[in-house]
Amino acid sequence: MIKRLNIKTAASFDDEGITIDGLKKINFIYGSNGTGKTTVSRLLYNPVHEDFQNSSVHWKMNQPINALVYNKEFRKRNFGKENIDGVFTLGEATKEEKEDIANKEGELKELRNKTREKLQNKDSLKNKIEEEIEGFKETAWDFLYKKNEKNFKEAFRGVLNKKSFYEKLLQEHGQNSSTLKKEEDLIKRARTIFDESPEQISPIEQIEHNRIVEIESEPIWERKVVGKSDVEIGKLIQHLNINDWVNEGRQYLQNDETCPFCQQDTITEEFRSQLEGYFDESYSKALEEIKSLSSEYERLASNLLSQLDNIETKYKDSTDTKLDVDRFSTHLKSMRSQVNANTAKITNKKKEPSRSVELVPLGEQLSKLHKIINDANELIEENNKLVKNFNTERTILINEIWRYVIETGKAEIDRHVKKVKGLKSSLKAAVEKLQEAEKKEKELKNEITELSKNVTSVQPTVDEINNILSSFGFTNFRIVPSKDDRDKYQIQRGNGELAESTLSEGEITFITFLYFLQRIKGGLSKDSISQERVIVIDDPFSSLDSNILFVVSTLIKEIIDEVREDKGNIQQVFILTHNVYFHKEVSFIDGRTKRKGDTHYWILRRNGDISTVQSYGMDNPISTSYELLWKELREKDNNSGIAIQNIMRRIIENYFKILGKYGDDQLIQKFEKAEDQKICRSLISWINDGSHAVTDDLYVEMPHDTIDRYFDVFKKIFEETKHIEHYNMMMQIGEHQHENA
Repeated sequence: MIKRLNIKTAASFDDEGITIDGLKKINFIYGSNGTGKTTVSRLLYNPVHEDFQNSSVHWKMNQPINALVYNKEFRKRNFGKENIDGVFTLGEATKEEKEDIANKEGELKELRNKTREKLQNKDSLKNKIEEEIEGFKETAWDFLYKKNEKNFKEAFRGVLNKKSFYEKLLQEHGQNSSTLKKEEDLIKRARTIFDESPEQISPIEQIEHNRIVEIESEPIWERKVVGKSDVEIGKLIQHLNINDWVNEGRQYLQNDETCPFCQQDTITEEFRSQLEGYFDESYSKALEEIKSLSSEYERLASNLLSQLDNIETKYKDSTDTKLDVDRFSTHLKSMRSQVNANTAKITNKKKEPSRSVELVPLGEQLSKLHKIINDANELIEENNKLVKNFNTERTILINEIWRYVIETGKAEIDRHVKKVKGLKSSLKAAVEKLQEAEKKEKELKNEITELSKNVTSVQPTVDEINNILSSFGFTNFRIVPSKDDRDKYQIQRGNGELAESTLSEGEITFITFLYFLQRIKGGLSKDSISQERVIVIDDPFSSLDSNILFVVSTLIKEIIDEVREDKGNIQQVFILTHNVYFHKEVSFIDGRTKRKGDTHYWILRRNGDISTVQSYGMDNPISTSYELLWKELREKDNNSGIAIQNIMRRIIENYFKILGKYGDDQLIQKFEKAEDQKICRSLISWINDGSHAVTDDLYVEMPHDTIDRYFDVFKKIFEETKHIEHYNMMMQIGEHQHENA
């Protein structure tokens, strides 16, 4: 059964559209031509048509069934061709066979009702599960997420919405076995691990200082390097302590006899021999050693200072350095001073080898610098280990945070999980029962199909249609099985000629509807006879006289009564019409009952180019055309102002001119004052002009103050003619006052 219709951006329905909600078994929709009735019937026939992309049909429990729609398109589809599709109904069946099939169909109907109950139970359980889950999502979000968001948001990364947080919470609840930690501990570790992710740091290159310390400890520095003392000239040189002076001057000796010191010809071969004897090979080796060690020391010291300077520069401005830069700089400064002092002493030693020099040992400063670098490298190693194990540590922390969160909401989570588990268990059982019922329903339908195969025929439809045609005077044509296909129909004249193309509008309308009634009872195939269906009747009755309309109304009322009594396969009926007489006949219940709980009434209206709908619930809004006029007047705020003039004119003509035999002048004369007579004349002129004249504009907006002014005059006519009671009755003024009281 359909429970709601939404129609938007189709025909005269705008973007806002309409909603026809609260649909019952029997639904009457009244509306004049052009208000959108056919659009409604077309939607029910084919909701997926491209014209209805923004419209929708909502079925009870999302179970659509076949909708059989009677409108002008039905006539075109079925009677615009030579052969008409046959309708299968129970044919030459024995009384026992028909009773057997009827009993089976009764069982099938009961089974369908039970299936629907089981489906409803399943849907109810699904809704309860969804409600429980949605409710707990809100609880978990407020109580567990928001409460811990500030401290542990990083642990919630990837689940920052209610749905994903809920799913993660249940997952962790089922498998998290981490150690339960205190909140303070988790917060502290979270600040370390979450606030700033550590990075790998390269270790500081350690300084190599063994060789420079060895050079400093060489004995050559304290040794006085002099020539041989056993040479005769050696005693003099050593006595005068001019060893270095003489040695430096030796390079200035030439091959002649001139002395480089006194510039006299005093250099003899013997003197040369004694100098060479004094500055022998051991002396030269000592000088070479001093020179070599000096050069190596200066090179090592320069490289070492450069390396240490680079370390100091690199880590001096670093925010995350592990090096104690202040201590490092202090010891580097001291070492630089010591290197400078040693370099000066070594330079003097090279100039005066006979001098004894004592170098300042760098070992202490170098050891301290070495230790500072080692300490930094140990911290760097710890950092790198942390980085290496960071993901592991981070995962451990996140798991422990979730363990804490779960423990915080354990009671509520356990309750929720237990409840959902119970509901899902019930749902599983309900689904199994539903599947079992559906299986039985299918088996029973197959039994009915098999029983019906040999007793279904298109002939009963032919006989029933022809009997009704004959009963109402349509004797010049009849419907017969097709010669080419006995499961199809043709319309013939008495002489055997095909009559479909020569039928009058009234004839084709009547036989089309009779054919539709048979489609309701049967099916286009043998196995579709017992299918459930929704019936939609849109009124193409303009060419039928009142007698035929009465017959059609009676036939439809029989269908409605069967639906009300839950007989047959029809689940729901829609009647759409613009004909007040037809509406009154087809919606008549009995002389005492005015309302039925299984019935709903609507009126479709069109204001300008836009269609709207108004619900009347179980109250039938249509009685007679005269009552309808007053109803339109009561609801003038919902209608176009243009129609008000015509409504007032027709009421005055019906009540005063036809029934009361009042002409326009007689109505005007009922007013004693000349001023009131002018106002009455103005009203009559206004309503006649609005009823008969054609406006030049496409769109006309009637000012509400004008309508209200003439509405007061309209009421005044009833007062002056002593018929105000009739006015109050038709406007339901007394009823409203009684209701308000």
